[in-house]
Parts: sequence; structure tokens; C-alpha cells
Amino acid sequence: MSETRSDGELLRAATDGDRRAFEELYRRYAPWLTARLRGRCADAGVVDDVVQETFLAIWRGKARYRQDGDVAGWLWRIGSRRLIDALRGDGARGRLRQALARLRHRDEASAEERVLAGVEHGDLAGALVRLSPELRAVLQATVIDGLTTREAAVLLGIPPGTVKTRAMRARKQLREALT
Repeated sequence: MSETRSDGELLRAATDGDRRAFEELYRRYAPWLTARLRGRCADAGVVDDVVQETFLAIWRGKARYRQDGDVAGWLWRIGSRRLIDALRGDGARGRLRQALARLRHRDEASAEERVLAGVEHGDLAGALVRLSPELRAVLQATVIDGLTTREAAVLLGIPPGTVKTRAMRARKQLREALT
């Protein structure tokens, strides 16, 4: 009779090179991670690649678990960051391009600064709750996750023009609610 190992024990064994522990960890979490990531990205191919990259990072020791917290949460953080990178076509060049773009526009208020300024004038949480789920999803993708219009379109499975329209409507509704 074999005993079931905890997630933490499996993870430690897998990072130490135990192939069976890694396979068990994969069987436990790959379907769950895939389902969660598909909720954020409509492209099943991208999601499948991200799940594979997430588990490869664990197997190769590139992802370090600090043994303080939920294994599922740790896997989600790795997978969601890799999904954003995949949608951005990231890599070092993408990050450099973004850093340079931020430097060019540093005199402009960021989206976060504009939102925080709006908090002083109204109930932001209440205004966000009153938005339709479609408008909130676009705001989450573009403002909170920092995705471009094209990236948000892929993530949400809608055309880029729809992302722009919904973002415009969401901003208008928030502006009206907060002033």
C-alpha cells in the first residue's frame, strides 16, 4: 500500500530529480492549471505551451519553491506570469522595449495614478462592481495585467476593436461614477 505524498513533499522530490514525484505533481496540477489559464486566454495552444513551460521550469530547477505557502498558488503565479510573457511575445527584447516606452512617457500619469486620483473623488470599488463583466474583464486585462489591446484580445477571445470599444465604455462609466 503506497501512501499519498503531500504537494510539498512531491514538489521537493521533483525538484531533486525524482521523476515519479514530478509525474504525480503533473497529474495533480496540469489539468487544474490548464483550466485556470484557459479562463484567461482563449487560445488553447498558447495555454498548453504555457502549462508545459511551467512544469519544465520546475523540472529544470528554474522555479524555486520557498516551502511557505500553497503549491497551487505557487504554480498559478508561475503559470500566469508565463502566460503574460507568451501573450506579449516577451523575452528580454520585449521587456527592454517596454522599459524604453515607459521612459519616453514618464511625464504622463500612469493608468494606476489616474485610478488612484479617481479614488479621492468617489467609490471606485462600487463603480467597478457596477460595470458589466465584459467591461471589467477588459479593464482587468489592460489596466491590472498591463496587456496591450492586441494581447487582451487574444486573452479574452474577442477582436481588438471590441477591446478598444469596451475599454472606452468602461472608462466613460467609471469617470461618470467617480465625478
